[in-house]
Amino acid sequence: MHTLYEQHFRKFRNTKQWIINNFLIEQDIHITSMIRLIHLRGAIGNICDRILYGSVTDFIDLHLANPRGMCAGVERAINIANNALKIYGSPIYIHHELVHNKYVVDSLKQKGMIFIENVKNVPKNSILIFSAHGVSKKVRKLAQERCLTILDATCPLVKKVHNEVSKSSMQGKEVILIGHKNHPEVIGTLGQYENKNGKIYLVESLKDVQKLKTTLSIDDTDKIVLKLKNRFPKIHGPHKQDICFATENRQNAVKLLVKLVDLILVIGSKNSSNSNRLLELAQKSQKPAYLIDNNHDLNFFWFKNIKKVGITSGASAPEILTEKIISHLINVFNFSISIYNVPGKKENVTFSIPKELQI
Repeated sequence: MHTLYEQHFRKFRNTKQWIINNFLIEQDIHITSMIRLIHLRGAIGNICDRILYGSVTDFIDLHLANPRGMCAGVERAINIANNALKIYGSPIYIHHELVHNKYVVDSLKQKGMIFIENVKNVPKNSILIFSAHGVSKKVRKLAQERCLTILDATCPLVKKVHNEVSKSSMQGKEVILIGHKNHPEVIGTLGQYENKNGKIYLVESLKDVQKLKTTLSIDDTDKIVLKLKNRFPKIHGPHKQDICFATENRQNAVKLLVKLVDLILVIGSKNSSNSNRLLELAQKSQKPAYLIDNNHDLNFFWFKNIKKVGITSGASAPEILTEKIISHLINVFNFSISIYNVPGKKENVTFSIPKELQI
């Protein structure tokens, strides 16, 4: 066996050049991308991995965080979009990304969904879906003025926050919103406050409290709320229910996961706020942690001398991405894997979709 591969590698002294010449790829492409092409040749690819990379772990214990992946609000939004296509057909327009996950968005695009950022770009009398993050009152009003059929996929938990802000606005109360400035969920929530005699303040950090979103880190939110209460003793809220339970559960699951593993993979897109919070929590453990969209983002080098790997996924990431990553580790990287489900809080919550979209 070794003689066969030695003959292949004698053809060129430089291993990289051998790969380039055999697979017709440019020299500046990362070596990991080259290896993916080698894997297409079958068993020889697995041997090449060992020759190129040296000693790597053949056996891995894979620990899956629980809960992980899509939350009830995301599932509801996707069901609304899919059922709308079945009932109305395309084209259907979606304001912003329905959820912050590339796999989900690309799948909807393939089905005929059209994503827009400005309602003015939607033809009059068309069908428009509001994303799970919600929209401001201004956007909603503009959609109505254009005679659009509105299908609202806003997460019910986000709607609760919208209602609280709108109520406070009508009562003339000032509101302090804790969240990230450019997140669409925060933009939509800020847009619920319309009282010109009052004001809504956005607080992103402890420093912002001195100057005076539900997917914020629970720990960070608690610290900010405590600081606000110390500075403004008569302040009210927030309600415990205003912090998304799915966010809290997934963050708690990561805190447990990092104690069990040597490396953490967080499945989620770069623009997913809650996925980034999971990554930050994992990184606090001082163990290697990576945010990946899918199995193609995996890097063979990460697993050198790694025995235990943890996997979690953001609230917008479908479980099929976890399955693809496990398959990649087994069939492409040639690891022998034992899978363990880490005990965690069960989520039995489901959110119903509008009656007109129920099939």
